[in-house]
Amino acid sequence: MKILLIDDHPLFREGVALLLKPLVEDLQTWEAGSCEEAFALLAQRGGADLVMIDLGLPGLSGLEGLARLRSDHPEVPVVVMSSADDKDTVLAALDAGAMGFIPKSSTSQVMLGALRLILAHGIYLPPSAFLGGRAPPAAERTAAAPPSPARERRPADLGLTPRQADVLHLLLQGKPAKLIGRQLNLSLSTVKAHTSAVLRALNVTTRTQAVLAASRMGLCFENATPPREATAEPDGLGGIKWA
Repeated sequence: MKILLIDDHPLFREGVALLLKPLVEDLQTWEAGSCEEAFALLAQRGGADLVMIDLGLPGLSGLEGLARLRSDHPEVPVVVMSSADDKDTVLAALDAGAMGFIPKSSTSQVMLGALRLILAHGIYLPPSAFLGGRAPPAAERTAAAPPSPARERRPADLGLTPRQADVLHLLLQGKPAKLIGRQLNLSLSTVKAHTSAVLRALNVTTRTQAVLAASRMGLCFENATPPREATAEPDGLGGIKWA
């Protein structure tokens, strides 16, 4: 597995690279100090399996870099790491296509658990995404999600068909409509129709709102198979679950 770390502080990159070692066997970590350096690295070495990016970068900003990564490499999950974890910042990262947001104040256990969830095609959000502001210190340490529902809900509980559930599954991962169509062998118009149906079922109008709604209800997908290196959901972490 190849993970690209984009952060302008070499010491932070080196520390994260060490913390990532227990994540999977045969892990390769690539390091870049800016988005421009990261794009050059990807062009030279090929695609990575996961990108972790800071928002406060010199040159092209983290959000701009994130948007370009999602455009040029839509199949690669991108995770934001930032010391600013207020709700607006988290939502802006989700709007740009991030599959997760890990505050730099998180513990190594929280970071590894969040990455395992993301590698299993889930989405990790910090408590501040739901609390309306910056998470209190206790919440930051445990990364406790909003109260879990009494039971997990599945797309069928929302009245969605299996194919609509497939579209929702990929939509939550930030996949664009054309890629969803190719992956599911559907026409673009059919993908758009299914997308409208799943957004109505969640009572939202955007992907970001869908991510938050699915996280709140503990939405569980049964048909997606996580990678061998990842577990379906780390203990004690909130997120969307692919069983």
